[in-house]
Amino acid sequence: MRVLLWHVHGSWTTAFVQGGHEYFVPVLPARGPDGRGRAETYPWPTSVREVAPHQLRDLEVDVIVLQRPHELEHLAEEWLGRRPGRDVPAVYLEHNAPQGRIAEMRHPAADRRDLVVCHVTHFNDLFWDCGATPTRVIEHGIVDPGHRYTGELQRSAVVINEPRRRWRVTGTDLLERLAQAAPIDLFGIKAAEVARDGWLTAHDDVPQAAMHAQLARRRVYLHPIRWTSLGLSLLEAMHLGMPVVALATTEAVEAVPRAAGLLSTRVDALAAAVRAFMAEPERARAAGAAARAAALERYGLGRFQSEWDDLLEEVVR
Repeated sequence: MRVLLWHVHGSWTTAFVQGGHEYFVPVLPARGPDGRGRAETYPWPTSVREVAPHQLRDLEVDVIVLQRPHELEHLAEEWLGRRPGRDVPAVYLEHNAPQGRIAEMRHPAADRRDLVVCHVTHFNDLFWDCGATPTRVIEHGIVDPGHRYTGELQRSAVVINEPRRRWRVTGTDLLERLAQAAPIDLFGIKAAEVARDGWLTAHDDVPQAAMHAQLARRRVYLHPIRWTSLGLSLLEAMHLGMPVVALATTEAVEAVPRAAGLLSTRVDALAAAVRAFMAEPERARAAGAAARAAALERYGLGRFQSEWDDLLEEVVR
């Protein structure tokens, strides 16, 4: 199958393009948000090909995977000369939980019977109002980085992209309180914007493979997210064999089993769990092993690819 999608979310796309299809990603000279092309910091197979906007009208594709409102509203039609869902089969992949006045929000693809909205978590499916548009849930799949946990550094690891801009949504404001339990290493795009001497060290925009190696040396993975979709970095940390201390919000309550660490809405309880893991490395190692086992079972790449194959075949029929 020939699949067109924009390179929007590097980690998710890395898992998606491991399938047995041909994948086309738009590219622009400046490689901005609408034309990033192939990933530069993630390993992608040769089945992913870059295509310039002027080439899209002559490109035969079987299905489009849309991920942003403007792709649905005008970009896909302008570049392809075809309307998604009407002239070419389309899935709208929704990565995010709704933001704003939740009870009043409707999905940008609501009431489109010619589309399917695919959510990445059941939590998101529950909270988005898609009206009459058919919906599916295909939970994340992870390219397994392997069991790499050592936990040799008595520090917490956190991954947040743009932590200052997304301040309360991502729990950036909680980091200073949680750092009282152990110093924090913050990884992510623009992490340096919130660097603090001593208790918080920023690691800005580290490539995925290098980040995995660095995460695995930290004693615990800390997930202070209040309200986003389920972070792929959390699932990657679990695959690495890291114990997890996380806010009991959104899909984290489904993804992280009790044996893997602690989930709570109490910041003092989270800090206490971090202290306990710092003091008891063998307990941390056991919790990390439970986290890895749970992640492999629920978020394996094979299940993810199989479910996506089924959905794409359904849409194209």
